[in-house]
Amino acid sequence: MRAIARFPWLSGALGRISTHSISTLYLEGPSGAGVTLRSPAPAALMIRRVEFDHLLVQLAVEAGAELIEGIEIGQVEALSDRVRLRARDGRTFEAPLVIAADGVYSVVARRLGLNRGWRADSVALDMMEETPVDTLRCADPGSLWVSYGHRGGEGYAYVFPKAAHVNVGIGYVLDYYRSRVGTPPYELQRGFVEELCRRGVLAGRSSREHFTPYQIPVGGVLPKTATSRVLLAGDAGGFVNGITAEGIYYAMVSGDLAARAIVDGHPESYERLWRAEIGAELRDAVLVQRHLLRTPGRIDAVVAATARDSGPADCAIRYLMGLAPYKSARRRLVMAAPLAAARMVIASIGGQDRAD
Repeated sequence: MRAIARFPWLSGALGRISTHSISTLYLEGPSGAGVTLRSPAPAALMIRRVEFDHLLVQLAVEAGAELIEGIEIGQVEALSDRVRLRARDGRTFEAPLVIAADGVYSVVARRLGLNRGWRADSVALDMMEETPVDTLRCADPGSLWVSYGHRGGEGYAYVFPKAAHVNVGIGYVLDYYRSRVGTPPYELQRGFVEELCRRGVLAGRSSREHFTPYQIPVGGVLPKTATSRVLLAGDAGGFVNGITAEGIYYAMVSGDLAARAIVDGHPESYERLWRAEIGAELRDAVLVQRHLLRTPGRIDAVVAATARDSGPADCAIRYLMGLAPYKSARRRLVMAAPLAAARMVIASIGGQDRAD
């Protein structure tokens, strides 16, 4: 819903694809205790990425963009007055400026030295399937189901009902998965779905055909997201929320700001623009992820506190709906848990000192 508030033109366009409104969230901690949060209005609008991404491409083409499909860029060269992109089939493309939105393992970012590789503690392995409801369905299609610290570990598990599909997944930061989990991805996913079916959260069975594991950058935005001729947007620049691993909103905002900087004739303003709009929340999300969501006891404390007082959670929901700016939501949450906020800031400073 926040994306619709930020991009009003989406409201009309979304009528061309399937959508599903959600106003209830069930949040579960490592101990199994949970709390249900409800919003008086839809707080989330569920879409299928395959449909949404295709819609954005259609809108771009209708607006005059030229679409060239079937291209895989393998080499990138920054020249004094232009950028040269060479495809694996030998074709070459040149432009004075490039917005690179080529994903978590961006070829452009690597070739230009903007990203020499994500650390294992900065990328998450998301084991996810998007399965039709005739195979797997939610017991409550009107509610999101989210579990932090799943099974007492550091997993982030979720069930997202959609119009005719259900998104089910469990994810781990990569270094934790390698050192503490180790179970093959689909074996882990199938076991997770079977567990939720036994609990009555889901009904049906997992579908290997619809299983699409993927890696997501959750360690924060890259220190440098632009050169004089190349701007990184979306996952390529690390524009992902470290708490929820959600990237659609931040990909759209970073892409929009990159385009604005170029159209206004000041591509060098790009980093200033994104830092002003989404920089603080992405930085804070990494702090919460590293110093709160990786400690089971702290997660359970948050769930218990939310059950006692839903005020901070209601504030967070308003922020996600686009009804409250991040700064006001942040102020409210810090006031609700000042000691936790102080611990995260101190831990962050200590980590930065060690890094320096």
